[in-house]
Amino acid sequence: MRHTMLLTSIDPFVQEFERQFDRAVRQAAGRGDGATMAMDGVRRADDVVLRFDLPGIDPGSIEVTVDRGVLTVTARREEEFGENERVFVRERTMGAFTRRVYLSEHLDGGAIEAAYNNGVLAVRIPVLEQAKPRKVAVQVGDDQKAIRN
Repeated sequence: MRHTMLLTSIDPFVQEFERQFDRAVRQAAGRGDGATMAMDGVRRADDVVLRFDLPGIDPGSIEVTVDRGVLTVTARREEEFGENERVFVRERTMGAFTRRVYLSEHLDGGAIEAAYNNGVLAVRIPVLEQAKPRKVAVQVGDDQKAIRN
């Protein structure tokens, strides 16, 4: 059984969005419910990296868009069979794949980078400077100025 959320209880930077909706759309389109785009999310000090499994995808069909804080990844996989080929097993899902992810206001949606290599699409989203942890100096002894107990 797959969990339908990403980093929601641990990290507020990214949330998965509308997975059930995407599944319903695929079913209605007659493509079955097996078309999935598996995703891993990694939170690092300066960015979030999302990795999507897209084996056998034409890289030219991949689109990564950001609109009002929602990252959308779409891709297509099509396979044509020759005149002398008769398909007797067809388990690989063809057609359109879509995945949507909410981006936190702490992420820089204007500086997203994406790269496709060996069937994996990696999307890097930088953390905004003001959202990064910062160290606060602790004043000691007579240097205390405006702080009163």
